[in-house]
Amino acid sequence: MENNTFFKPYEVDSVTLKKMQQKLLQILLVFKDFCEKYNLKFSLLGGSMIGAVREHGFIPWDDDIDVIMPRPDYERFYELWLKHGDNRYVLCRTNEKVNYHHCAISLRDPNTTFICKYNQNNDICHGISLEIGSVYATPNSKILQYIQILWGFVFALFNTQRLPNNKGKTVRILTKIIYALIPSKRIKDKIWRLAEKEMTKYSWEDCTYVKELWGKTSFYNFPRNWYDSVEYFDFEGYKMPVISGYHEYLTRIFGNYMKRPPIPERIIRHELVCVDMDCSYTEYKGIYYFPEGKK
Repeated sequence: MENNTFFKPYEVDSVTLKKMQQKLLQILLVFKDFCEKYNLKFSLLGGSMIGAVREHGFIPWDDDIDVIMPRPDYERFYELWLKHGDNRYVLCRTNEKVNYHHCAISLRDPNTTFICKYNQNNDICHGISLEIGSVYATPNSKILQYIQILWGFVFALFNTQRLPNNKGKTVRILTKIIYALIPSKRIKDKIWRLAEKEMTKYSWEDCTYVKELWGKTSFYNFPRNWYDSVEYFDFEGYKMPVISGYHEYLTRIFGNYMKRPPIPERIIRHELVCVDMDCSYTEYKGIYYFPEGKK
């Protein structure tokens, strides 16, 4: 499934990182304007949320921006962008025809290059991207919550259809075994479609708590009202929304988020093959991605 024989780690210098952050900010501003126009809720997420609260901008070593939307807004955004979105950017979402090996949808700048190791064999848009995740209504029943979490793991497993790089050797081996037992892409696609239906079947309006159905945060319940209202923080000179319960949220997940991590941990997390903010990824086809496309 993964053949990365021509993978060579790419080292991002400070000038390139700054260019990356500038491009990401441009996409974020377009996304924000679009959401405000159509009354869609969103919040910065993870490192981007910490950046807004602690740094009033990017965490200096961060190479991405993540946002999160209530699931109803997430689906509305997808449909509205297809009809009215800014054609400078490509909206990417895995379906039966193309797999981006990522559970979230993304807005990508096709005039840039940001090729990750896990996607280098795929003929897809490899522009730098804004990652857009969703948060799900969850039932009150503990049993039903655990079933929903299970469906979330099934969705992630069969939607991404790639071996995880940061979940440990045991998880990677188990994932490889599962993929070997179910080699058919058609069956994998049917499984993740079913999982998506099951994990999204609860009503946002009727729920008290919500979940982010990926990784360790799957086991946390967050009050829905945290996501129904936001507070605004300066982010690179612009006001950006974060969930109203940002302090409790960040403390639960990161601990003392206001303290920067030790210097050795201040690193870019993506495994990159090629980065170029001045040139479209298409110029690197057959060189740094999709080796079958080399002329």
